[in-house]
Amino acid sequence: MKIMVVGGGGREHAIIKALKKSKSVNTIYALPGNGGIAADAQCVNIGATDIPKIVEFAKENKIDFAVVAPDDPLVLGAVDALEGAGIKCFGPKANAAIIEGSKVFSKNLMKKFGIPTAEYEVFDNIDKALEYVKTAPIPTVIKADGLALGKGVIIAETRQDAENAVRSMMQDKVFGESGSRVVIEEFLTGPEVSVLSFTDGKTVIPMVSSMDHKRALDGDKGLNTGGMGTVAPNPYYTQDVAKECMEKIFLPTVKAMSSLDRPFKGCLYFGLMITENGPKVIEYNCRFGDPETQVVLPLLESDLLEIMIATAEERLDEIEVKFADKSACCVVLASNGYPKAYKKGFEISIGNLDDNADFYIAGAKLEGGKLLTNGGRVLNVVAAADTLEQAIADAYKNVTNITFENAYCRKDIGQRALAALN
Repeated sequence: MKIMVVGGGGREHAIIKALKKSKSVNTIYALPGNGGIAADAQCVNIGATDIPKIVEFAKENKIDFAVVAPDDPLVLGAVDALEGAGIKCFGPKANAAIIEGSKVFSKNLMKKFGIPTAEYEVFDNIDKALEYVKTAPIPTVIKADGLALGKGVIIAETRQDAENAVRSMMQDKVFGESGSRVVIEEFLTGPEVSVLSFTDGKTVIPMVSSMDHKRALDGDKGLNTGGMGTVAPNPYYTQDVAKECMEKIFLPTVKAMSSLDRPFKGCLYFGLMITENGPKVIEYNCRFGDPETQVVLPLLESDLLEIMIATAEERLDEIEVKFADKSACCVVLASNGYPKAYKKGFEISIGNLDDNADFYIAGAKLEGGKLLTNGGRVLNVVAAADTLEQAIADAYKNVTNITFENAYCRKDIGQRALAALN
């Protein structure tokens, strides 16, 4: 089969490496891919949001199956356009991808169907929003309604922070039109858990849980990033919590979307917080998380392509989805200065990695036969082992086999999870 994967980061590289294991796969195209993905797929210089060109390429090259990985093209209707052209796809249509595309939609969905989440108010008028934060409980959480590269959420520790956040989103448009409406919500406390799940609009099959590390610096300090590392499984996601999530969150969400004539087919990401009052939804994503995918897919023992096709064909209940009873750790190697200003163009040297380790390239380009840094998050180093402690140790050991000038990584990925286990 000819497979096309839309996107060009570490998540897409992990998806491509998992798809390559399938016996049914002959050729994989990545649109646009990146310099590192080029070792595992044929990269095509078409942007992930250039939907007309993506559809044209798929038709001309007789693509058998497409995977649309990033949020932007999903929200813009890439799956609608591809399926309209007769290309079978993994991913939700635009009317279902709105679950991530609009925070207001997702919060209203949860309120209407009784899915546990933080209390909230919605504002499209800056004066009313500023008036509200004068008396809102502090800390409070302020979210841009639309997509903002995973950065449209500000936890305001003081009233001044809250006011600044509202002004930056609604007045200064730091997130463009995504901040024209804001959600101001209750600050929840407890451990966070990410659960990716396959769903065909009826059946929900959760993948291995994971724990993300969003802050740039050790000890969960510094600015929010797209994610500096992950571990799986998440020790806070016990069997009892998983059962409660399935009954009160996962199935109700999928049923709610179908009842609104917005059936969700693809990967639905549940960002959860385990509060003293039980698990609550912090956010939904309409796609595989990044870098959660990089620790979850290496533990998948079933054929990813088979699962994706079954999801698209609404027969997920016929498929066995099996994960290894192991742990995995992903350490992100970034350019020093990320998520603010950083330099690019340094040569990446990748030595031999251990058999239980792998790497996924996120921000790099090929130039003159050399792989050069070309982003804030440059690559992910992942190791899987029988225990979480071993997986963490092995990931960091293999990080030392990859070098580039200006490289930076957190040194404490997985330490919170280890502390919870102990």
